[in-house]
Amino acid sequence: MQIVGILEILLNPLIDMNPVFVVIVEIQLKNGMEEEFKKWVNESNKDLAKFDGFVNRRLLATRTGKHVILVEFESQGKFEKMHQTQEHSRIQSKGHSYMETTPRPIFYEVVAN
Repeated sequence: MQIVGILEILLNPLIDMNPVFVVIVEIQLKNGMEEEFKKWVNESNKDLAKFDGFVNRRLLATRTGKHVILVEFESQGKFEKMHQTQEHSRIQSKGHSYMETTPRPIFYEVVAN
């Protein structure tokens, strides 16, 4: 998977919003859970949108069925503050229940637009 190419394509329409902190989370869903997980992502995005600094979160899939979650925040500090809340713990716990393995996040700073 070419993460840099994905970031260029996905972040291009968001340049006006100036996200500076991006997390790409590799996940492995349990068999048969993709549709339910998609619904959960859409529902939980409404809760995450209430956090200061939240820009966007999307579920991406390759043609071979691998999944990543792309999370965009205004800053690393705001992202970390969100992670310290009970609401985020509840959201994260539910999300992990759909997964076969522990998610693997990779953190990025936007360095050029």
